[in-house]
Amino acid sequence: MNNSTIIRLVVFGCLAIIGILAMQSYWVINTWNVKEQEFHDRVNVALYNVAKNFEQIGNQVPEFDVLNQVSSNYYVVNVNDVINANSLELFLRRELEAVGLTEDFEYGIYDCGTNKMVYGEYINYTFRSDSVATLQTDLPIYDKYTYYFGVRFPKRTSQILSTMSVTITFSIILFVTILFFLYSMFVILRQKRLSEMQKDFINNMTHEFKTPISTIKISADVFLRDETIQQSPRLIQYANIISDQNKRLNNQVEKVLQIAHIEHENFDLKLEPLDLHQLIKDTLESTRLKVIEQGGTLESDLQAKSPIILADQVHFGNVLYNLLDNAIKYCREKPHILVSTKEEPNGTVCLSVQDQGIGIPLELQQKIFRKFYRVPTGNLHNVKGFGLGLFYFKQIARAHGWKIHLDSSPNQGTRVQILLPQIKSKKSRHTLFGNRAAGL
Repeated sequence: MNNSTIIRLVVFGCLAIIGILAMQSYWVINTWNVKEQEFHDRVNVALYNVAKNFEQIGNQVPEFDVLNQVSSNYYVVNVNDVINANSLELFLRRELEAVGLTEDFEYGIYDCGTNKMVYGEYINYTFRSDSVATLQTDLPIYDKYTYYFGVRFPKRTSQILSTMSVTITFSIILFVTILFFLYSMFVILRQKRLSEMQKDFINNMTHEFKTPISTIKISADVFLRDETIQQSPRLIQYANIISDQNKRLNNQVEKVLQIAHIEHENFDLKLEPLDLHQLIKDTLESTRLKVIEQGGTLESDLQAKSPIILADQVHFGNVLYNLLDNAIKYCREKPHILVSTKEEPNGTVCLSVQDQGIGIPLELQQKIFRKFYRVPTGNLHNVKGFGLGLFYFKQIARAHGWKIHLDSSPNQGTRVQILLPQIKSKKSRHTLFGNRAAGL
């Protein structure tokens, strides 16, 4: 995962979190306001009915300004007459329960002469006290009315919250999800940093290998040219082994460096018109001896009439060599390889590399293009490599815009196809080859 992907993930994740939090906050606030208004309306209806009950038993209840909300949980009712405490509690309980409010409340009755609360009671629905005439608390004085009683709901907030249990539950789940997302981002960034450190270490170590590899190559070449060494079959054999293994090590180091350039996206493709058939012939000649030594066959069937393509010669040669190298390594007994080309109707050349090797199970075919991934070979232990060849092939194909197709079955072999855009116009071909000759 490159840095731009990480940045986009963080930005989009933060925007998503902000949007979700905004929507959730709006939902919670709106739900709270609805529940609060619902509570207020139910209390208004109940207290207004209490006033009407007093009016029915002979109290002089005013026609207007009967009920007033002093605070969010405190209401006063103007009765304009002496209030009977027993009747008040009865009316309050009955009317509040009628509107569905069974929450604890406290009420107080005020004296018109002294303007002090002379009676009060706390009504607890979970535990009811037998003491009726005991003053439980002092409620605030409301000096705009002469005869009135006040009612306060001390647990109003908890009552509203209890009706918002679903909203609160979803809010908690959202909060946990956000925490999990933030933790995941922290883990991703930490793993990204560790991965960068690992890549830097591998790249630096690989660069350090270049000097001893070059020294070994020079020494091996000196041995191979020495007349004394050439006269001894045993020494010349050892010198050839040193040279061959040095080349193999150098190829692996170059492959690791190429992968590092690809991952950092700091490599440039040097696109030029290439004769696909000529490149195939040159690559086949360099690998044919290796196939023959193992008793296998390497054949070609080049049928494309216009094999001119636009590609990077070095990277294309590496890709073709990697495909042939895999076909040789993953053979069953002897490698039998067929390289073919044909023209497709959509203006592309189809390059196919087919073998009769051990094949790849269907469930593993999506994994073989991953870096460092190698297909399990069972009892076959002579297959060497780092699992970088097909990863390199996939990255180069993506950089060129090639389409690739894999067809493989266990013990039936593997066929890899690459669709390469053609350069069909003679004028374009002449111009491209002229630019190439001019060094452009």
